[in-house]
Amino acid sequence: MSRQQKPALSFWQIWNMCFGFLGIQFGFALQNANVSRIFQTLGADLDQIPMLWVAAPLTGLIVQPIIGYYSDRTWTRLGRRRPYFFFGAVAATLALLFMPNSPTLWIAAGLLWLLDASLNVSMEPFRAYVGDQLPPPQRPTGYAMQSFFIGVSSVIASLLPWMLTRLGVENTAVPGEIPHTVKYAFYFGGVMMLGAVSWTVFSTREYPPEQLKNFDDAGVVRERPLDVARSRRDGAVWLGAGVVGLLSIYMLQWDRQLYLLAGGIGVYGAALLVLSASRSSNMFTAIMTDVHHMPEAMRRLAVVQFFSWFALFAMWIYTTAAVTQMHFGTTDVQSAAYNEGANWVGVLFAAYSGFSALAAIVIPFMVRLWGLRVSHLINVWLGAAGLVSFVAIRDPQWLLVAMIGIGFAWASILSLPYALLSDNLPAEKMGVYMGIFNFFIVIPQLLAASVLGFLLRTFMGGEPVYALVIGGASLFLAGIAVLRVQPKVSLPFITDQWPGNEQKNV
Repeated sequence: MSRQQKPALSFWQIWNMCFGFLGIQFGFALQNANVSRIFQTLGADLDQIPMLWVAAPLTGLIVQPIIGYYSDRTWTRLGRRRPYFFFGAVAATLALLFMPNSPTLWIAAGLLWLLDASLNVSMEPFRAYVGDQLPPPQRPTGYAMQSFFIGVSSVIASLLPWMLTRLGVENTAVPGEIPHTVKYAFYFGGVMMLGAVSWTVFSTREYPPEQLKNFDDAGVVRERPLDVARSRRDGAVWLGAGVVGLLSIYMLQWDRQLYLLAGGIGVYGAALLVLSASRSSNMFTAIMTDVHHMPEAMRRLAVVQFFSWFALFAMWIYTTAAVTQMHFGTTDVQSAAYNEGANWVGVLFAAYSGFSALAAIVIPFMVRLWGLRVSHLINVWLGAAGLVSFVAIRDPQWLLVAMIGIGFAWASILSLPYALLSDNLPAEKMGVYMGIFNFFIVIPQLLAASVLGFLLRTFMGGEPVYALVIGGASLFLAGIAVLRVQPKVSLPFITDQWPGNEQKNV
């Protein structure tokens, strides 16, 4: 049967379908720039912050593949992906309204979990949505458009506490209270979140599943039996490594944050053993099978994502502590100097987000000149230089220069790996594979939360600025790894289909 060519969309159609990312990233930007500040204000020690942040990536690890699995099988009056955009946005809005009013640290940590879960419910289908709606030649433009909206919203969100301070809103509070600048920023973020996502939901349409199958970029799906012996063997190795790690940490009294790393290894091994013993088909076995037999291009991109997101998480966790301690000379969270430094971190995050919006305009031209892989290498190496420069720059104003490189890296990380990946995925599994791809965003974040504090205390005198240097080295490795990713394969793409993975209406 001959297949149709997927129609190209106009600029404004792509604009509308990506506009919801303006709201989603508003939530992420407020979270990234202010959550460490909220935790410290509510009494968290610097050593506790990485573990408190664990809720965010761990939630994404669980939520995104589940949402991808179900969104691949959904068709409603709102479409395939759009119901998830909308209801995730409603829940995230509620979390944004309540989080800055948290009376205790544990409530703030719980609300971070709710916020991140809701943002992930909205975000994962957006990645698959671009692959669904755009033909391959337009996908780099679509993902770059998402990066543009991410940059614009991050500028506004990150700058809000600083701007509110300039407008006379109180930037300090009594011990245990969140300043009004942060509270009002979160309230505004809730409005932006719901409004922007609603725009995309109600101004766009989706192709029905049967129509998607008939496009020439849909890929071909065939069945292939699960390699049970390999799954059992790999599961035993991973589970054994996790158990040995847990016992070593306990007996040698290593840092307790390392339990997270060893526990994660063991859980993955146990999941593979359950998969090898399973005789039924369900969501768990379908997702784990797809993880075990992911496409080769995705495996190589996983390495790129690992080093990229390890660096980003190091930056998000430790920039506030590094700048307030090294550039503003204080660790007292109640002091005016600390809160001024924390606001400046918001400005810096806004700056790299602004540069990323500009980079999103430049990146398509870079791709035409040098291709996807070389363009990504250049951009992440610019980010590596920016992070390493924190240790040499003493004037906080000059840190704005470092943000140029970080902005280009951020825009590239949010677009080019997805453009490389989506061309190698079948339409019927776009959602679940995009969700699985999120593993390689989450796993390095969990690793960062587990080992960065240990490394800083053990080898670097507890100086948080060196976490940024480690992040720079990680981005350098990401640039090397992207050269191993093969160019786009020719469609139709052959992948695996397992019993229970068939398209269903829900």
